[in-house]
Amino acid sequence: MVREQYTTVTEGTHIERPENQHIYKIGIYGWRKRCLYLFVLLLLAILVVNLALTIWILKVMWFSPIGMGHLHVTADGLRLEGESEFLFPLYVKEIRSRVDSSLLLQSSQNVTVSARNSEGEVTGRVKVDAQMVDVQSQHFQISSEDGKPLFTAEEQGVVVGTGRLRVTGPEGAIFEHSVETPLVRADPFQDLRLESPTRSLSMDAPRGVHIKAHAGKLEALSQMDIILQSSDGVHTYDVLMR
Repeated sequence: MVREQYTTVTEGTHIERPENQHIYKIGIYGWRKRCLYLFVLLLLAILVVNLALTIWILKVMWFSPIGMGHLHVTADGLRLEGESEFLFPLYVKEIRSRVDSSLLLQSSQNVTVSARNSEGEVTGRVKVDAQMVDVQSQHFQISSEDGKPLFTAEEQGVVVGTGRLRVTGPEGAIFEHSVETPLVRADPFQDLRLESPTRSLSMDAPRGVHIKAHAGKLEALSQMDIILQSSDGVHTYDVLMR
């Protein structure tokens, strides 16, 4: 860029012209200009690549205004539709399924649900694996729909809260120790059998023991003696002969 100078003089006035001045060029020229253009093009390419990657990630992860993929954000919390896989522990306050479907938790190893107190200590744990269901708790209880306890297990003992305990196994029920119950009976048209293969069988009650067979016979078999003993009363036998 050339700078021109204009000088106005009057007649009779002699003004010495200035010496030749240096001419400066304003701007970027040469290799600096090419480097600047190259840098701008590189930034533009990086911006386009970042924008394309962002759009691709949004498309792959299914981002939307209500959530990400099958995970939707609602006023009540998070709603997850379909099957999902969790690679690390999941900490939640409540898990529930839809009204028209069941809740399914499955794993190739085991499913463990733990409860912790404010100090981080485990107070209860339910572990389900291929071999067994392990429950670690001070108090385990199964309740009905109306909240009535059906089965309770704790360190002091086990309580069955239902009105009737039914054992459907073909071998019956085996008790290692004593059993206290007001009534023992079999299903209709089935035989009731009480036996002790290697020890004695004893039935005690403070107000008497009643054995009745309304539609069958009563058998008492023993390898040795059968002893009927009464401390305060007499033995009464009513035998009906046909």
